[in-house]
Amino acid sequence: MNLLGNTLIVVALIASILSGVQYYRASIAPSPHTKKARLWLRVSAAAIMALSGLLLMLFLQHDFTNGYVYSYSSRDLQFHFLLSSFYAGQEGSFLFWVLCSSIIGLALMRYTGTRKSEPWVMSVYMGVQTLLLSLLYAKTPFMSVWAKVPQMPFGQIPADGSGLNPLLQNIWMVIHPPVLFIGFAMMAVPFAFAVASMWKKNYGLMSAQSLGWLLSAVFVLGAGIMLGAYWAYGVLGWGGYWGWDPVENSSLVPWIVGVALVHTLIVQKRTGKFLRLNLVLAISSFLLVVYSTFLTRSGVLGDSSVHAFTDPGAAVYWLLLIFLAAIATLGFGFMVFRRKELRPAQTDNQFISKETALAAGTIALMLSAGVILFGTSLPLLGKTTVDTSFYNTMNLPLAIVMVLFIGFSLYVQWGTDIAKEVLKRTLKWLAVAAIGTGALYPFGVHDIATLGLVFTSLFAMFVNIEFGWKQGKADIKAIGGKLAHIGLAVFLLGVIASGKYSTTAQVALEINQPQQVLGHMLTYTGHVPTPDGKYAFNVNVEENGNVFQLSPVMFSAGEQGTMRNPDIASSLTSDFYISPISLEEGTHDQAEEAGDVYTIEKGKTVSFGQYSATFVKFDMNAHSGDAMTAGKAGEMNVGSVLELTDGKTRETITPMTVYAADGQQTFKSSQSKLLNATIQLVGMNVGGMGAEASTVTIGVQRGNGTHEHADSLVVDVSVKPLIVLVWLGTFVMLAGFSMAMTKRLREA
Repeated sequence: MNLLGNTLIVVALIASILSGVQYYRASIAPSPHTKKARLWLRVSAAAIMALSGLLLMLFLQHDFTNGYVYSYSSRDLQFHFLLSSFYAGQEGSFLFWVLCSSIIGLALMRYTGTRKSEPWVMSVYMGVQTLLLSLLYAKTPFMSVWAKVPQMPFGQIPADGSGLNPLLQNIWMVIHPPVLFIGFAMMAVPFAFAVASMWKKNYGLMSAQSLGWLLSAVFVLGAGIMLGAYWAYGVLGWGGYWGWDPVENSSLVPWIVGVALVHTLIVQKRTGKFLRLNLVLAISSFLLVVYSTFLTRSGVLGDSSVHAFTDPGAAVYWLLLIFLAAIATLGFGFMVFRRKELRPAQTDNQFISKETALAAGTIALMLSAGVILFGTSLPLLGKTTVDTSFYNTMNLPLAIVMVLFIGFSLYVQWGTDIAKEVLKRTLKWLAVAAIGTGALYPFGVHDIATLGLVFTSLFAMFVNIEFGWKQGKADIKAIGGKLAHIGLAVFLLGVIASGKYSTTAQVALEINQPQQVLGHMLTYTGHVPTPDGKYAFNVNVEENGNVFQLSPVMFSAGEQGTMRNPDIASSLTSDFYISPISLEEGTHDQAEEAGDVYTIEKGKTVSFGQYSATFVKFDMNAHSGDAMTAGKAGEMNVGSVLELTDGKTRETITPMTVYAADGQQTFKSSQSKLLNATIQLVGMNVGGMGAEASTVTIGVQRGNGTHEHADSLVVDVSVKPLIVLVWLGTFVMLAGFSMAMTKRLREA
């Protein structure tokens, strides 16, 4: 079977090359080369489908003589997880990308064949397909288990496979990767049209024929990205849906560039402007897809991202670099070659116009993509990474500008307009947005930048609702763009509410002991095994008389350690989110020992009973003179400033860590009058510039004598206000893209 699979890869590769060659010849003399090119394209597609079916069959038959099947599946996997095993590794993911590309190629062949652009567009597209097949040839999934796993005794067939990564055993991970790969494959189509338009010297070709394809690519890629975000929120347990991880970013950047191209391509279709910009964006969007593949699959981010694949070998590394160089050389090389013909025509349009407004929004999008690309690529220059605050800080003003122009652009005329008239038209919704933003100030929204984004998001939302309503009454199929903009505004409002104004606490829940946490009464009642061998930790939650149960999950994943899945109670106003940290077994402590132990992240709060403690900061100055006064030269004192409260009274204490000249470390306790307890430092970790946070571990010891401690479940608890707007906004935005895509494909 492995021999058959590798033979089919060679057949597909040769047929792809021959198809590209015949299409090139057809660009000079169409007949009979076009028919031959189509034949070889179909042969290549048939071979790819056959080898995809072959690999799937090996998975379903549990054929562990195949190294890829052995590495990513096991006999106990359900059918849908066997499907996800297909693309769980590098080899299978390359094959799935090639499969998507071949199916799209068949559709594109038919589409361009009726529009007199087939030889040029398909020559470029088959070149891309050839490069993808070269990657598959270098990283084939059809290797024997003894070749892939050298320590396996030759001839011995494993009784079972290594299994699928437990984090991937989730329904969203059955859907997310294939959707993402379809989006990646579709991004090659605008690139092919861009090169073909320069090759054929038909500079209206891209705007006339590729817009529907581009909208399809943006729609599918955006859906794939947000499915991944939803998976991260509901499965990984870290409390969010977007962590600015390099691999997350690497798929986001080409999507942003694609969205920018959608808007400027509409301008070109309407006015003929932005030709050079559109060529740059079309080339860059696919170049960034290949760059994303290089980042995630070359091994360069192995130390910077939990999502990245490890080193695939020198052949794939260099082939990915060749892929990048080929796309850049072909696309930008053609632009240099046609530079005289691509000079913009002289125009006398005024500065205020719809084109200018769309260009300003595009510039904001491109700057955002540049910021994210810089932060994502930094690990390539060394082992340095940027903090997530870098992305938030840099993108916030760009988002404000972008959303502002989304609103203004609808009130500006094509060609020329007058600023004063535009302002008059927008005044109504500017005032409504200002009132809506001001209404949030009494509720604690005081940050100027945040208020700015709320204001522009409300403005853009109201403007697009108005225009969408008017347009929808005339033609409901024409409101796709307005719907997408409304969705984006709602999404941004959800990001602000759930990100900036969520509250989080880490707490140890002693079994059967109710505890007040973030306005909810939590009672840990014990843990039970689940049918799939995991453990669910049952927590009863009471809020305003409403009682329900959440059951976060923890389980051992062998070499990958302990995995944690959160549980979430969702409502229209907020999500109540519980993520398990650890299970502390019951202990029998003496008075001189630490007592109840809690770990607190810098800037975060931990609750215990009716009290809570916030780790404010490290203090290296307040006690610096103590050691010198005592004649202890070389000794350093580091204080950990803790703020304690029972909800009414606050108390600040500073337990100490003492570093002696010989490197010995000791801890000094502090007395809390509020808690009537001794606060003893147990451990301290000063986080670095990366993802690791600074923490202190404290022991809370009340009274004297011996203490009995029952089992305790340590959990992160958070309340995320209006996070439903994130998912609602995403759905509305993608629905808008879908409607716009359908409309443009029908027009073409």
